[in-house]
Amino acid sequence: MIRALLLAASAVLGSAPALAQHHGTHDMAPPQAPAPQQSAPDPHAGHRMPAPAADPAQPIGTDLPAGNAPPPPVPSDRYADRFFPAAQMARGHHAMMQEGGGQRYGQLLLNLAEIQVRNGRDGYRWNGEAFFGSDIDRLWIKSEGEGDFGGNPDHAEVQALYSRAVGAYFDVQAGVRQDLGASPRRTYAALGFEGLAPSQFHTAGALFLSTKGDLLARLEGWYDQRLTQRLVLQPRAELNFAAQDVPATRTGSGLSDADLSLRLRYELRREFAPYVGIAWTRKAGDTARFARQDGENVEDTSFVAGVRFWF
Repeated sequence: MIRALLLAASAVLGSAPALAQHHGTHDMAPPQAPAPQQSAPDPHAGHRMPAPAADPAQPIGTDLPAGNAPPPPVPSDRYADRFFPAAQMARGHHAMMQEGGGQRYGQLLLNLAEIQVRNGRDGYRWNGEAFFGSDIDRLWIKSEGEGDFGGNPDHAEVQALYSRAVGAYFDVQAGVRQDLGASPRRTYAALGFEGLAPSQFHTAGALFLSTKGDLLARLEGWYDQRLTQRLVLQPRAELNFAAQDVPATRTGSGLSDADLSLRLRYELRREFAPYVGIAWTRKAGDTARFARQDGENVEDTSFVAGVRFWF
């Protein structure tokens, strides 16, 4: 009987693992991590180049000796040059620059076209210019003069100049000047400049050397002060100089004459503006002496009225 009890106990102990597996004891076992999901193969994996290993013996960055590193390449603002042939890009760039500022164009400006009412004698005056060309190279034609009604102009001149831009705001000009009118007709070589000084002052200056060896100079400037969208006040100054006395033209050395004026114009359109103003002229030095000998006034004050237009 004892033997039978031992056999029954061993049978129960041997069946315990099977019973645990049958009834489920998974809550007692530690959870197993899910098997990693295999990713799809990279089609470019075989084409990738391994990153080059840095050479620890080669200095880089701030370890480079001061002043010995080559400069970086100059950046280009035309990104397409990296992908297209240089000749094609050059042609495209040239066409773009022609459309964006390389055209030929011109303008005619009559800055002064006025009558001058003086004490005892009335007169007229003009000052105008025209140009044709590009932003860099231009041909300029300039003319100015004045006189009394009923007679020939006391002074008249025409200039033909080649103009070359030397900056964003100034041009250098060279050419010829021809004097006309009642005074002796002289021909001059001309060299000067024209442009915008700071604060938008229009300035111009020139040297004139005649075929007789006479050296003259002129400096002028004006400024457009916009009072309203249509009303503009323009102060203007012109100074003329001579290196020597020129009796034939009644011009004295040094400062020969000064012209100061103030004009107020109303722009009916930007291209057309009538104006009124006042002008004061004064001969100086030997030029004043020549004027007194000829019985002319040394100083004049005039009321002026005229029109300014351009197209």
